Amino acid sequence: MSTRIKYDPNLNPPFVILTSMPETMERTMHDLTAEGWADGLGLYEDRWAFATVAPRDHAEWWFDVAAIMRGETADPRGWASLDPYEEDVDREVETFAWIEPPTHPADVARFRHSVDELPRSSVTSLMVLLAIVGMDVSKTWDFDERQPEMERRAQLLLSRFPVGTRFYSNIGWDGEAPNFYEQPVNATNPFSRSRWDAGLLAVNDTEVALIWTFESF
Repeated sequence: MSTRIKYDPNLNPPFVILTSMPETMERTMHDLTAEGWADGLGLYEDRWAFATVAPRDHAEWWFDVAAIMRGETADPRGWASLDPYEEDVDREVETFAWIEPPTHPADVARFRHSVDELPRSSVTSLMVLLAIVGMDVSKTWDFDERQPEMERRAQLLLSRFPVGTRFYSNIGWDGEAPNFYEQPVNATNPFSRSRWDAGLLAVNDTEVALIWTFESF
């Protein structure tokens, strides 16, 4: 939030304090529409990507993640999703990307150790990074020109998840609040059978989201 003082000799006292919120903060305070969400998903139009939101039905939210992986859920708001395997009849076959989803407490423990929690302030740069082949902005041609539009779409996606949502990723990073434009991704904990995968989990009391991108098998 920014604050400025405006002088007006007709007032007593002769000034008024004006405040304004950054555009990104204003966006999160307004209801996101289905069209806005679909626009945000366009961030991944050039990637092999998976992006789905499901209702949270379990206290142990990893079981909701598993249901998403198995294709058993639908967006609770009826909004768009990305699923490159949505036409597959059998999502258990070896050609499907995901490794076996967690179904038992031991599985949950394994998945839980595959991610780390990151702050909300790092989510926009991570969402943008997931849209970049190679996940290294320093090696991405014309990133400076593309960055504003990519961030706009990332912030649309982020605005769906209220303050208090917790975010997790399977990639490694340095620092407590990483800016993913400033550090390349050198390692991930795999969630799939692809050569390389990386993503974001968003979890709150009502929804669970899985946003993931894959490199070639």
